This record gives sequence, C-alpha cells and structure tokens, in this order.
Amino acid sequence: MTDVGKISRLRYDEGCLGAHALNLIGDRWALLVVRELMFEPKRFQMLRAGLPGITASVLTQRLAQLVQVGVVSHDAVLGIYALTDQGRALHPVLTELCRWALMMPGHDPSKFISISALMISISATVDAGRAAGSPLRAAFLSGHEGFEVTLSRLGAPQVRAARAPQGDFLLKGSGNALAAAIYGPGPQTLASLGKITLHGDVAAAQAFADLFSLMPQIRSSSESPEEIEQAPGDSST
Repeated sequence: MTDVGKISRLRYDEGCLGAHALNLIGDRWALLVVRELMFEPKRFQMLRAGLPGITASVLTQRLAQLVQVGVVSHDAVLGIYALTDQGRALHPVLTELCRWALMMPGHDPSKFISISALMISISATVDAGRAAGSPLRAAFLSGHEGFEVTLSRLGAPQVRAARAPQGDFLLKGSGNALAAAIYGPGPQTLASLGKITLHGDVAAAQAFADLFSLMPQIRSSSESPEEIEQAPGDSST
C-alpha cells in the first residue's frame, strides 16, 4: 500500500476524519474517476469516455493521486486501472451523495450521464420497500459496457458488470437514454421513439423502471444500510 506520508497535497491541517478523507479524495474529478471504476477495471481512454469534461492531463494527475493514496491500482503492462478494496469501499459514499443530491435543487438530468453513473444512482433512487425480494433481473448495455442488476431481499440493487448481460429484459442505449428509460417516459416509450433498444419482457422492463424515482427517498434514521454486493466483470480491454 502507498505510504500516505509521501502525499504532499494536504489542504486541511486538521485531525477531523472528514478532512482527512477530503485530503485524499477531495480533488475535483477524483470521486467521479472512482465512480467510473466502481464496477470494472478500465483503460485510460475508456475512463475519458465516461468523463467527457475532463482533460487528458487532469485525468492523468487524478489517477496518479488516487494510485498514490491507495484507492486505485495501475497495471502498467496492461494499461489497466482498477479500484483497490479502499476504492470499492467508496460505493456507499457515492450512493449517499446521490441520495443527498436528490434533496437539493438544480439537478439537470438532461446533462451527460455515463452508464456507470446510472448504475450508482439506482442504489439511491430505488423504492426499497417495493423492490424488496423482487425476482426481476435487468440487463443494460451501453457501448462496450454491460451490467446485470438484481434486487436483494432488502430491495437494494445488486450490480454486476458483464460482457454479455442477461436478464428478463435488455435495454441498450446511451447513458442518458437509459436514464430516461428508468426515470422518465419509460422503456417502452423510449424504445418506440428509437432512443433505446428493448429486448425481452416489456412488462418486466416497465415494472423494473417503476421501482425508481428522482424524488427524494425517505428513510428512517434507524434504518440499516442497504446490502451492497459488487461482482467485478471482465476487464474492458
């Protein structure tokens, strides 16, 4: 593991754990890089595809910083970046940030969203009470990135990267189009407009989409955290 003492980027000279975390992952783009690696390893250009607003030089810097602090690993031979255990442990952090953002004004869902971002957001936008124990199995494909989603007994989405995703239905399209299928007009409507491709059980696709909403989810303060299970897919090469 990287020696944290070598890090020369400290901005908060405090003993607060939150400040310590921000010193490690608080730079602009850092958490979004983590988001793009959450479900599978990726090469540099694939990371850039999921972060269209970042320059190559900034992405290089952020990756080097995340490698330095032990959040990301880099296979220089294969050119692959992957999250470490510490990096994967940020999944609930990203989920809670999404859940918090639902309460705040100004969100514009028409702006770019990657398929990885959508897979993170569904953990924050699911109606867990209705989703609990659902047998629905969803498959998503956007470009070369595929995902399978099932629902736990507590209603938490279980996301797994897959080269050839299988489910009761398969939705194919851009991240924005797939987000609109889940949060907007619905998969059947988007498919009829040619915005996405829908294969399989149409009713199951709509039933799955109905479990998610961009309205704030109300949870009791005593509610247990959702189950989180991630199975890394094949590396994107």
